[in-house]
Amino acid sequence: MSIIIALIVFSLIIIIHELGHFLLAKMNGITVLEFSLGMGPRILSHQKEGGTRYSLKLLPFGGSCMMLGEDGEDNGEEGSFQSKSVGARISVVAAGPVFNFILAFVLSIFIVGAIGYDPAVVLGVTEGYPAEEAGLQEGDLITRMNGKHIRLYRQFYNYIYFHSGETITFEYERDGETYTAVITPVLTGNGYKFGISGSTNYRYKTGPIQTLYYSAYEVWYWIDTTLQSLNLLIHGGVSLNDMSGPVGVVSTISETYEESKSDGIYYVWLNMLNIAILLTANLGVMNLLPIPALDGGRLVFLIIEAVRRKRISPELEGRVHLAGLMLLMVLMVVIMFNDVLKIVN
Repeated sequence: MSIIIALIVFSLIIIIHELGHFLLAKMNGITVLEFSLGMGPRILSHQKEGGTRYSLKLLPFGGSCMMLGEDGEDNGEEGSFQSKSVGARISVVAAGPVFNFILAFVLSIFIVGAIGYDPAVVLGVTEGYPAEEAGLQEGDLITRMNGKHIRLYRQFYNYIYFHSGETITFEYERDGETYTAVITPVLTGNGYKFGISGSTNYRYKTGPIQTLYYSAYEVWYWIDTTLQSLNLLIHGGVSLNDMSGPVGVVSTISETYEESKSDGIYYVWLNMLNIAILLTANLGVMNLLPIPALDGGRLVFLIIEAVRRKRISPELEGRVHLAGLMLLMVLMVVIMFNDVLKIVN
């Protein structure tokens, strides 16, 4: 059952991403040759004469929206991707990641509407630790850390993780008043500690307008977390062994399902929604990175074309994207191999 749920989550995210490309292509008069879910040989396929082929493929990872003339020369053929304005092409390429963020927002509305958001409320202060010495008390609401807005407890937790050992200037509210405290953590056997405790399970439900606000902020939280994780990877804070591919994600979904099902279908549903929000926001960010073969890499070429008012050589662009695709495939194999090893071990 958990495998089926994982495939449903993956399929939803991929379909929405490719649907963004598909709808904007249609709106701009671009011929879509094939809209597919999965990779490899076709299992099911349907096509009306002269229309788009809709396919389900063997490998349940990935998908595609193949457009006429997407990677070739503009031969003047009606409906060709390359025959459209640079603005139209930018909108088509950017639509995939944008639709991922829209999906994350819609799913977040269900989460925040059902159980609320997790405010950065101090639920406890450990005696003898820096937070107590600085004057923080139970019930204080942390609003900023080194000038960064904090609206969720998860942000508070992540900021400490990504800035381990650093002195932090806290701004917090108590009885409607704002206070400031500069706190340096102490090193313990379990890492650097401020002596502040809270919980993501402490939730606050709001009205409809605030639900929309915190749903949008939920999406931003995952975007920001993904970017900070990438920064940590670049600077050596984490390694490839800490990354997960499709196999690792399926394993995580399976574990979450097994742990949640004893609490009932409602909590299984909420946990799956949380994972889907994480994955779709992550996919949106990763696809916008300026890496050849990804949407972000294609956008770089299109933006350069818009600035210089002249297209870069299609042959050069094709070679760059092909090289990027080969490197991405190698990276995927390495990550998948690590995922399998972690499961076996």
